[in-house]
Amino acid sequence: MNDYSLFTKSTSTSLTVLPVYVDDILLARHNVIELDSVKLFLDQQFKIKDLGTIHYFLGLEVTKCPQGYIISQQNFTHDLLAEFNCQNFSPVVTPLLDASVKLYVDMNAPLTDPSSYRRIIGKLNFLQHTRPDISFCVQHLSQFLKAPQVPHMLDALHVLRYLSNAPDLGILLSSSFDVSIKAYSDSDWVACAESRRSVSVFYITLGGSPISWKSKRQPIVSLSSVEAKYMALRKVVAEVSWLVRILGDLSLHISAPVPIYCNNIAALHIAKNPVFHERTKHIEINCHYVRESLNFGLISLHFVPSSAQLADIMTKALPGPL
Repeated sequence: MNDYSLFTKSTSTSLTVLPVYVDDILLARHNVIELDSVKLFLDQQFKIKDLGTIHYFLGLEVTKCPQGYIISQQNFTHDLLAEFNCQNFSPVVTPLLDASVKLYVDMNAPLTDPSSYRRIIGKLNFLQHTRPDISFCVQHLSQFLKAPQVPHMLDALHVLRYLSNAPDLGILLSSSFDVSIKAYSDSDWVACAESRRSVSVFYITLGGSPISWKSKRQPIVSLSSVEAKYMALRKVVAEVSWLVRILGDLSLHISAPVPIYCNNIAALHIAKNPVFHERTKHIEINCHYVRESLNFGLISLHFVPSSAQLADIMTKALPGPL
């Protein structure tokens, strides 16, 4: 098992899946009779409460539609806007206040109540589970949690104004029979004005539906844009490897190789060619991991122009609406 909180039962005619999170359990099945059998067994071992068809699980709202299921956090978003009195604010179309303004740790304007800033960022961190469009904002504003300043708070409130523009957005999990994975990898380069660390981003879809994404600052300074892109590639390869295994546990056997799209030709060239030189030898471990996955046939690497790079929205503050 690749997730010890995920239990499955397979027969020749059905598959029953049972993910467990503390005392919250979800049951999914092919066969209704098998589902009733599992529920009866669980009730005999532990006292359980059957809440019927899924509508809400771990803070996520699940709505069935003709195309599949919509996963959202509508109530959570509305409660967040109400908590900080943002319902009547003028909505905005971009997540961050001003893409051209750099934020620093010390801006000579400390907040008198830093706990309110931390509450907003903590809740936005939870909300990004269904809103990849705010992932960069959350990553960016999280670095100021220790001693938030007034400009940081203004940006956090701006994110709430952005959410008020479309508070009911979520992600669509398609019910199509397409179970192919596509992954997109991207990064900025030394965009942080103080640390000069880059941001790694990946965005992964299953049958065209987003299932995994992340925007995270890299742990060390990248010496070139190629190195930053390559470090981002390593992250997405690790995530793809895990997803292929866990989907296999669910009897979804993913066709290999899984295509990974990157908008940097030099980074793709390094992965496909076992040649090191003075500018790339220091990233050898990352190179070996990505190249090994490529040689094993787990992944394939492809160039994608920036205009079609789905991960790009999580590398920067957007200057305008998508």
